[in-house]
Parts: sequence; C-alpha cells; structure tokens
Amino acid sequence: MMKAPPLLPEEVLARVLRLARFDGLSVVVVAGSLAVVAAIAGDRVGAVVGLLVAGAGAIELHGASLLSHGHKRGIDWLVRSQLVLLTAILGYCALRLTHPDLTPLRQAVTDDMKEQLDMIGWSVDQFLQLVYRLTYLCVAFVTAIYQGGMAIYYWRQRRAVHEALDNET
Repeated sequence: MMKAPPLLPEEVLARVLRLARFDGLSVVVVAGSLAVVAAIAGDRVGAVVGLLVAGAGAIELHGASLLSHGHKRGIDWLVRSQLVLLTAILGYCALRLTHPDLTPLRQAVTDDMKEQLDMIGWSVDQFLQLVYRLTYLCVAFVTAIYQGGMAIYYWRQRRAVHEALDNET
C-alpha cells in the first residue's frame, strides 16, 4: 500500500489553527463553568484549579490568534498551554489523592450498596477509597496521555507551521 504524501505546510497550519481554536474554546467554557460551580459549592481549591485550567485554554486561544496573525511564537504558546493544563490537572489529582474527602461520596451510598458490600466483606469506606483513588488515577492518566500528546503534536508541527507562515509573507 502506498503511503500518503505529507501535508503541505499551509494545510498543517490550517489544521493546527482549527484544533487550537476548538480545544482552547472547549477548555475555557468547560473549565470556566466548573470553576463557577465549584465556587458556588464553596470548593475554593476546585474553583482555583478551574480558573487555572480555563487560563490554559485562554493561552491556547492566544497562541492560535498569534499564529493567525502570522506570528511564529504562537506555536510556543500552544505547547505551553498544554503543559500548563497538564500541570494544573495533575497537581489537582495529586492534591485530591493525598487529601481525600469521602464525605460527599458517603451520601451517595444506598442501603442496597451497603448490603452488597457486607456480602463481599468490604466496608463502605474501603469501597469509597478504592473508587476515589481509581477515579483520580484515571483522570491523571488520561490527562497525561491527552495533554502530553497535544503538546507533542503542536511541538512536532512547528517546522511546517513556521514554513507556512514564511510562505505567507
């Protein structure tokens, strides 16, 4: 089977811009909304982390804006946005793993769940701690893969993006 030819630098730039705008805007909207919800709920740490994550989305949008105006340094902003996002979420996961709060989860445990846990010899707290840890470990793992992959993707597109911007002038 024949390998497809590489994309033209202009096509790479268009893809990078499309992805950065979509990803950046998505991050700003979702994280900003979650920050507001966390603030309303009185979760200061969650609100601050939500704002940091929304800020990373804003950094990505700024990088896309720079690129669309012909500034090569915009690609650096895209890479940094992913690293800021990665750091903020991994830091939040580490904080939650080292300072677990099972109180909200306990309220979700029904009598049926308690019976089933008794049948297998687990306490409610053992079960909740397992679920809590697995949840934050999964979030950390997915974040490392996705944000790390995005940072690598942007980094690897630098040469083509720079070439496309050079061809525009």
